[in-house]
Amino acid sequence: MRRFAFVIGAALPLSLGFAAQAEDVVIRIEAKRGTEAAAATARNWGAEFPDVVTFPLADGWVGIALGPMPREEAAARLEQLKQQRKVPGDSFLAAAEGRELTRIGDAAPEQFSLRLESTPDRARAEELLAKWRETLPEAGLWTLPGGRLAIGFGPMDRATGTAWLQAFRDAGAVPKDAFLAPGEEMGEIAIIGKVPDLGAPPAPDAAPVPMPPLEEIQRALRWAGHYDGGIDGKDGPKTRAAIAEEIVRLRASPDTATAMAELIRRREAWRAEMGLAELRDAHTGLMLPAPMEKLQFDRAERALSIYGPKDGSGAALILFSQPGGQQEMLDLAGLVTALGWVPAPERKVERGSVTLDGRNQTHIGHAEGRVVDGRVQGFVLIWPISDPEDQHRLAAEISDNLARFAPGATEARPEAPAIAPAIAQD
Repeated sequence: MRRFAFVIGAALPLSLGFAAQAEDVVIRIEAKRGTEAAAATARNWGAEFPDVVTFPLADGWVGIALGPMPREEAAARLEQLKQQRKVPGDSFLAAAEGRELTRIGDAAPEQFSLRLESTPDRARAEELLAKWRETLPEAGLWTLPGGRLAIGFGPMDRATGTAWLQAFRDAGAVPKDAFLAPGEEMGEIAIIGKVPDLGAPPAPDAAPVPMPPLEEIQRALRWAGHYDGGIDGKDGPKTRAAIAEEIVRLRASPDTATAMAELIRRREAWRAEMGLAELRDAHTGLMLPAPMEKLQFDRAERALSIYGPKDGSGAALILFSQPGGQQEMLDLAGLVTALGWVPAPERKVERGSVTLDGRNQTHIGHAEGRVVDGRVQGFVLIWPISDPEDQHRLAAEISDNLARFAPGATEARPEAPAIAPAIAQD
């Protein structure tokens, strides 16, 4: 990269031969936080334009622009680029004076794009682009040298493109005939996309990252909402499909072990942020992870332990455990519905298990019951309607880790629960 500076009120001698002019401006096209992210994005823009520069902004942000050039020339060029959709629609002119501009080197690495699909018809191409952006929002449209229109995803360097093409294929996220095309073969940008934020593949000489235990991977996939199979540590087709899909969604790395380690790290960070702690409830004999910063014990009654909201959190947790089988489990499911803990629920009933999901204007309710060793046990999680992501993740964490650690207080006397928790109901 080459660096030059514009200083207000003075023209400095520059090795590049630039002199500061009062009307010199740059075309601001993007900004990134951090020099590394900005440099990578600027290099990608450099595959399209010969005059990409970067310059520092406030709070660690770095601007990315084209120029410098006279204002009149810049205004005409910006209008043309917007009409051609080659730069973002919110691009604008900014003064070059007083900025330390760093130009991207002329010898930028060769750039590639994933060619997804093509058509000779412009209207059809735009329809296809809109469809592709539902799953790959960064996709753009190119006019190929022969006149066809191609939907693509890029740019990126060869190593990154090769690794991610395989990852996308494994997940079924791109057609089998998708391929990596050099930038010069993509022609001109017809509708600009976003530069994809893809994790780099491991260096060829780097030591391989060890694969995390498969059971931990399954728990993390379930937490992320992309796996509904059993937590059994077995490498089945559901697990393999979920891993491939999660690699594409996460985009941390095309390497399976690296991506899954990152997913597990994110789950652990979320658990710490939520304040999850092991709850051992003596009344039911059940133990489970629970967000105890948002819950407080209310009371125990018959087969129930009830934890209400703490400090207005809007959360509640009800645990239940009593002797019984399929019928007693269904009776408890009916009681949960009647008390409004799970509003207007969708029911999933199988032999030995039942799941209820429902919501209203204030809360989301989720309940699970199981028959285990002659006992009906389970939980109801009530969570604010404004936070569905954490509700889903918490329900998965509780479901995957619910276990008995001791006999419950009602071990010798089966009784039907008949009391509602002290939380507001609609």
